[in-house]
Parts: sequence; structure tokens; C-alpha cells
Amino acid sequence: MRFPKKVFAAALVPAAVLLALDDPEAAFRKIPDAARIRENNRTLSAQPHHLGSAYDARNAQWILEQFRSYGLDASIETFHVLFPTPKERVLELVEPTRFRAALAEPPVAGDATSGQTREQLPTYNAYSIDGDVTAPLVYVNYGVPADYERLERLGVDVKGKIVIARYGGSWRGIKPKVAAEHGAVGCIIYSDPRNDGYFAGDVYPKGALRPEQGVQRGSVADMPLYSGDPLTPGVGATKDVATFDLKDAKTLTKIPVLPISYGDARPLLAALAGPVAPAEWRGALPLTYHVGPGPAKVHLKLAFDWKIVPANDVIARISGTTYPDEWILHGNHHDAWVNGSSDPTSGMSALLEEARAFGELLRQGWKPKRTILLCAWDGEEEGLFGSTEWVETHGDELAKKAVVYINSDSNGRGFLEAGGSPTLENLVNGVADAVTDPEKGISVGDRRRAREIQNARTADERKQVREKRIFPLEALGSGSDYTPFLQHLGVASLNLGFGGEGESGVYHSIYDDFAWFTRFDDTDFTYGRACAQTIGTAVLRLADADLLPFEPAALSSAVSRYAREVQDLARDRREAAEELARQIDDGVPSAAADPKEPFNAPKKPEPVPFFDFSPLENASAALDAAAKRYDEARAAAAAPDAARVARANAALRELEGTLTPPQGLPGRPWYRHYLYAPGFYTGYAVKTLPAVREAIEQKQYGDVNARISETAQAIAAAAAKVDEAAAALKTR
Repeated sequence: MRFPKKVFAAALVPAAVLLALDDPEAAFRKIPDAARIRENNRTLSAQPHHLGSAYDARNAQWILEQFRSYGLDASIETFHVLFPTPKERVLELVEPTRFRAALAEPPVAGDATSGQTREQLPTYNAYSIDGDVTAPLVYVNYGVPADYERLERLGVDVKGKIVIARYGGSWRGIKPKVAAEHGAVGCIIYSDPRNDGYFAGDVYPKGALRPEQGVQRGSVADMPLYSGDPLTPGVGATKDVATFDLKDAKTLTKIPVLPISYGDARPLLAALAGPVAPAEWRGALPLTYHVGPGPAKVHLKLAFDWKIVPANDVIARISGTTYPDEWILHGNHHDAWVNGSSDPTSGMSALLEEARAFGELLRQGWKPKRTILLCAWDGEEEGLFGSTEWVETHGDELAKKAVVYINSDSNGRGFLEAGGSPTLENLVNGVADAVTDPEKGISVGDRRRAREIQNARTADERKQVREKRIFPLEALGSGSDYTPFLQHLGVASLNLGFGGEGESGVYHSIYDDFAWFTRFDDTDFTYGRACAQTIGTAVLRLADADLLPFEPAALSSAVSRYAREVQDLARDRREAAEELARQIDDGVPSAAADPKEPFNAPKKPEPVPFFDFSPLENASAALDAAAKRYDEARAAAAAPDAARVARANAALRELEGTLTPPQGLPGRPWYRHYLYAPGFYTGYAVKTLPAVREAIEQKQYGDVNARISETAQAIAAAAAKVDEAAAALKTR
């Protein structure tokens, strides 16, 4: 509603109300308050609040009360999920000397919550199996498949051994998975100071980095198979759902696994002999890194309490007026491994302030056209439990009503970080131009584009950013609550937040608390305010748009790029295999091998055949043509009637879903998206065109042409849906 010339209105309605009615976005961005976000964070992170804990339940109730105090309709939905906690943890070096690992993080003077030992979860990896093993130790670097290939060239076999891997290189759950595939009987994961300890900077409390006894907790469930409760894949873990037997849970590890500090790792690594580790495997501990095996032998014993606990999601709703059955969702999780002031409370505190700002607009008379849902998820840390169980429970309704899901998680000082569906790229760039960076005084979009220009690899890339004024969205793999929406249900999704400045070594430790966060990260919470402003503005634009601001051309551009990449991958693999075969025939070691290392010639590689990429190329071309027709129809449709807009919106809303056919990805049908998936051997990191890419990477050459065809069918379905939207808008 506008009052451009009705001067009498000013005498009847307060100025703030006029501003809200005339420009809800501008009014919204004035409301978020950094001081309130600070107090939200202080309250939510005051005590450890892991899934199933008393303070976790208390926080869910407090969030519910806050939503309701803002005038929002809110409720708690509870699920019942498997969450094991340790009963026994033993790690000891038994040969050639004896050493027993502390497996504990000491409190820090001046950091009150670091000493809340009664409520803290011990240092462990959730969803490790029970186990009691004693075996020689082998150092495997990051423990990814390429590291085991290197060990094979060194003549080192891990079968029957316990491996020790450093954090990094992949998601933690990949390390025990690959170790078990190679015959290891146990896995230890430690944080090397080269990555996030004293090598990188001063350690806590002097600096922000990981201290000697700091440990990264975390889940090691095999999430690349499916996220959510291990006992109820594909269905919501409600009270009336029958669960699997524990022995049938596919995402549990096959071997026991335990995380330790670099203080505890040092004696273990120092006891190793065998070949010296390759140069790029060496960390920053003051010792010579050997790979083993022997003479170091270790004893690892783990036992867990395999219990079912409640996961409490808090859902707030603002009903839409014009399109009430079209939903815009924003979610952030509220559970933490310990106090979690950074992960996740920094993001959750901003979401609460965003909710308060919406409540203020509602009081001033604004109402959204589409329904807005604000979601505080529980159990994210263990495997995206709250979001996944909610999506699986409400999947049919969400498939009809969800338009966009926006995710946030940890938030900090620095640049706008944005990932998600390419169709939303222009929306995000436009929103970023409307929000001011609290440090630089320019828009967060201009600051992000300046970084893109600085980091560009070529002059053409720099020119493209300058001329198009667009920073790209990163492709999403997994690691936060967008996963069930995007990759299982096919809802267009975003992951937004700020960060990239400053250092951190307290991830998933007792030191991620209010004392650390207010010293070393978003110290004045102004980037929390920027987060609330940015995501809230995106929600407003999506909720109040008549024609949904989706850009099929950006999707087409991404698909074309991914298609070129998998063709390049196949060519590179073919050339590398041919070159290695020539070297083996000639008796020459691979150029990748260090000439100083012991060398065992690898087996002659399987030839990489030529694949038929024409279906993928044709589908990509069809999508490009459809996107052009949509742009033409939209430009020509000056004032389409409501019925035509509704038909176009329905097609745009269903566009992402065409890329998630019901059969899902080969070998892991819970993941359905044929453009994006977490890598089977990366965990969090994305694989684009995953069915094709991973068939090539995993040398399943006989399947590649079929995977190309399946992927092309999904892309062709997307092209047809874009044409459907264009036809709805086309002037007849």
C-alpha cells in the first residue's frame, strides 16, 4: 500500500508505519540490533546443549517463547532418534613404550564455560561402533583414497592395522570408511597443528587456534548414503514409526574410530618407524613423520550407550495473504557439540533477530504474500537429524508448497558466503547490493565481487565479474540442513552467511564458547546483524514477488559448465592411464612418485574408453534454448494476468524437482539430485553431475554411458519445465 500524494495520511499514521508500508525492505533492515544478537548468543551458549541434553530442550523452549513474543505462530515438533554417547574410551600405546592418551580438554583460565565438565560431552566420534582392538599403527595422512594408493606404492598395507589420520582433506566420516575398505581394524583421527594449531597462529587463549589438548568432536556416520536418523532412513522418526535393528543401520562405521588432540597424537606418531612420510604428508609436530607399520602398537577400546533421544524442532509461521500455500523457509540449527557460540549459535542468534524484525513489520501492518516458515532445527551435528526427519515427515506437503529453502549455520566476520541453486544467483546478488558491510561501508555484494576479482585466475574471469557484476553461487554438497531440502526433495535452496576473516581452531571443542567468540570472531556482532539483514531481505523478496525471481539462464550456464567438466575429466583420466601404462611398459616409475621413496610399481591401469556424451550435450543445449525462450517471454509479458503468473510460478517452483527423479542416484537412492551430491569419498564437498562424475572417478566405466543418459533425461525434464513457464507468460 502506498500514499504518494495523500498528505493527510501523515497526520494519522506514525512515520515508522508509513516507512514499513511503503518500503518493507528498508524498514526491515533498520530493525535488527547487534546488541540483541549478542544477548541471544550469550543465552543460548551459556551451557553445553548437545542433542538430548537438558539445556538443549531448555533452549528449544526458549526459542519457542521468543518466536511467540514476536507475535509469530510457533510450535515444537519432536522426533526420536538414535544418539550414542561414550561409556568407555581407552587409547594407549603398548609397544615399544607405554603411553595412555588423556582424551580430555582442560579448562582455560578466564573462560568460565570451558570448565563446565559435568555437562560436556567427552571427546569422541558419534556412530563409531563399539570395539576393542590392539594392532600395529600406520600413519595414512588424510586417509582419503589417494593416500592409500600412495601407501601401496610405498609397499605399506594397512590390513589388520589401526590407522591414524589427520583431520582435513575430506569430511571426517570418510576416514574410517576408507580405512575399513582397505582392511584396517581401527581408526584414530587427530588435529595436526599445521592445520589449525600453533603452526597457523597463537593458540587459545592467547590466540584463536587449537591448543595442544583441543579435540574436534563430530559424527562419522556414512552421510553420503543418507542423512538423518540411522534407524529410519526415508521416513520421519516419529513415535509411531518402526525402527531398524541397530545391526541393520547402514551408516554406522565398520571399525571403531576416535578423535584425539595433537598432544595425545605426538607420542603415537613419534613411535612409528618405516618409510619417512612423503613431504606433503608431514605436519608441524616436532618429529620425523614415518608411516609405519611398527614398532608402534596401540590398543583402542570403545563402548557406547546406544540410546534414543528427543530432537526438538521449533517452527514459526507467518501466513501469506495471496499465495498462502507457497512457502519460503529459513532454517538454522540450535544444537551444538558443546557450548557452540560459533557453531551454530552465531547463526541461530541472527535468525531470532530476523524473526523479531518480521514481528515488528507485522505490528506495523505488513503481511507477506507467501507463507514464511522460520525453523530452528535440532540434531544437526549428529547428521542433520531435525531437518531430515521433518522433511521426511512432511515430504508430500513440502513437494507441493515449498518454493525456496534458505539455510544458515555458523556466522562470523568477513565476506558474504553464498551457495545454492543457480536459479537464485541473481536474487542473491541483488540482495547483497542492498546490505551494507559493517566494516567497509560498501555493499556486501561489492565487497564479495572485489574478492572474486582479486582471486580470479585469468584476466577473462576478472573481466566477467566486472562487466556482469555477478558473483557465482557455490555448488552445495552437504554438511548442513539444506541437504534434505535440495538433494532429497528437490527444493531450490541457498546456504548464506558471513565469514572468511580471522582464524579458528576451536571447531567442535569446549573452547567454542562465548568467551572465545567475543574475543576472536564477530566481536561486536555486527556481522550477525548483517546476516539477519541479508537473509531477511532475501526472504522478503521471495515472499512478496508476484513472479518468482528464478533465472533459468543461470541454471543453463551451470549445466553447460558441468557437462564440459565431466568430458574433460574423462579425457584427462584416459590420457593419464595411457601415460602410466607406457611408463610401466618402459620400466619407468610414475612422475608422481618421489624418487627418494621406496617404489613398488603399480598395476597396469585399466584403459579408459571413449564415452558417448552426446545425450548430455543435447540436453544441455535444450535447456539453454528453453532458458532463452523464457527470458524472451518474460520480457514481452509487460503485465501478465494473475492466472498466467500462477502457472509460470508453478512451473518455476517445480523446476528443481525435475532434477531429482524418484529413483535417486545409483547406489544411494536417498540422494536424488542429478546435478549436486556430496561426494561418496568427500562427504561434505560437492560432486556436480555426480552419477557421471563418480562413475568415471571410481572406474565403473561400463556404467558411464547409462549414467550420462539418466542425467540427460533429468536435464531434458528441466528444459521442458522451463518451456512450461515460458508458455505461461508468452503473449498470444
